[in-house]
Amino acid sequence: MRGTDGVAAVGAEGPNVARVYDYFLGGAHNFPADREAAAQVERAWPQIRDAARVNRLFLGEAVRYLAGEVGIRQFLDIGSGMPTMGNVHEVAQQLAPEAQVVYVDSDPVAVAHSQILLAPNPQAVAVEADLLRPDQILDHPQVSRLLERGQPVALLLVAVLHFFPDDTGPRHLVAELRDVLPAGSHLVVTHATGDGQSRQVAEAAEVYRRTTAPFQLRDRSEVLSFFDDCDLVDPGVVLLPGWERDRQRGRSHLAEGRLPVYAGVGRVR
Repeated sequence: MRGTDGVAAVGAEGPNVARVYDYFLGGAHNFPADREAAAQVERAWPQIRDAARVNRLFLGEAVRYLAGEVGIRQFLDIGSGMPTMGNVHEVAQQLAPEAQVVYVDSDPVAVAHSQILLAPNPQAVAVEADLLRPDQILDHPQVSRLLERGQPVALLLVAVLHFFPDDTGPRHLVAELRDVLPAGSHLVVTHATGDGQSRQVAEAAEVYRRTTAPFQLRDRSEVLSFFDDCDLVDPGVVLLPGWERDRQRGRSHLAEGRLPVYAGVGRVR
């Protein structure tokens, strides 16, 4: 079956995390099952739309920092989801037109939409692959074609690792990707947490788990463990929003009013 935009409606019969996230961001690339699942999560935790929005804003801030201040010219965005506001290639190429971007997602619908968007852009591609198979990502011909070995890469794992419970070995998966990156590469992570939050967040996580995909909240020490063998960029791993402001102040500020999403950027040694 194909939708009116010509994209195959693969998997449209059930909710999908990429399309649910798109819905929370106000996008149009979602189906009734995704909207129904999103409504259940939002009933449990009304701030979920704010969390999605500030997560996306952080992604833009991190890419601007890496492309502008650090000089990174290669970006590997795993779990990239549906094209939406502030896509990585748009942010990076605005600062550095020569920047190369590879989007990776396991949802064929998200990949198909991304490929349509990227068709006129020879320096950005979208490929279908799964974080559970890092070798599938690293050995993909499109990844090998676009990203030059030996040159620093920004590895973006934004709002994806909480969909990988401990029994899937997420730290090992991240390490397998991180360990092939040359020194000077950077790792960017955001992750949902229950630290200092109300019961609503845990309830929303449980709804997410029942309706879309496995979901695991992690505390700050667990999120920090993804940055092994990295030097954290100030302000370290902090709750959103505020990473950019904290970075400019040169210190972490875990203030009230922040959302249950940790964010951090680390330089690979």
